[in-house]
Amino acid sequence: MSRGERVRRMLHHLPLVVWLWLLWVVLWGSAGAVVLVGGLLVAVAVAALFPLPSVLPGAVPRPPWIGALLFHLLVDLVRSGSTVAWAAVRHGGRTRSAVMEVPLHIDNDVLITVVAEITTIAPGTVVIEIDRRRRRLYVHTLPVGGEETLVRRKRETKDLERRVARSVGHRHAPPGRGSRLDPPSDPPPDPPDGPPPGDAPPDHRGRRR
Repeated sequence: MSRGERVRRMLHHLPLVVWLWLLWVVLWGSAGAVVLVGGLLVAVAVAALFPLPSVLPGAVPRPPWIGALLFHLLVDLVRSGSTVAWAAVRHGGRTRSAVMEVPLHIDNDVLITVVAEITTIAPGTVVIEIDRRRRRLYVHTLPVGGEETLVRRKRETKDLERRVARSVGHRHAPPGRGSRLDPPSDPPPDPPDGPPPGDAPPDHRGRRR
């Protein structure tokens, strides 16, 4: 195994090691040197002795983009919370809402789930359905002041999808570029009801006419 392959393998296991390390510290309830060093050694040993299959093949965590994702998440939490609170004080039960359809470009169960979860965390938006086959999110959003609000919310969701994809080095291609990640424009038609044309149903004796 070359040096580059070893480095890539270590980067693939890095999120698992960090997660196990943090879990160890939380379970012990202490941040002492012995707990930190011991937890790190245990996490590395578990990742090395019991390797798990890769959930995102070829994905490599990108710390700058992960930091940008967390920063935008915090900003969105504050901004969305203030907007929803003001709408509730100003309009109360008369606050307008809507359900919008958001097409996705990524084609990975984990990344789609992350996008849906972060969208739901923000006040004022809740993912009520995921159309996995067509790669669509259906998001209930409020407050809605008009068509421009829905356009802005769709753009924000697509920006979130782009940041999630970049944080793990996943390819994100815009629509219309012939990418394999582009969602289909329309779902396949439903099969027609009844027997195929030219195939008459059998009579009462079981023979076809």
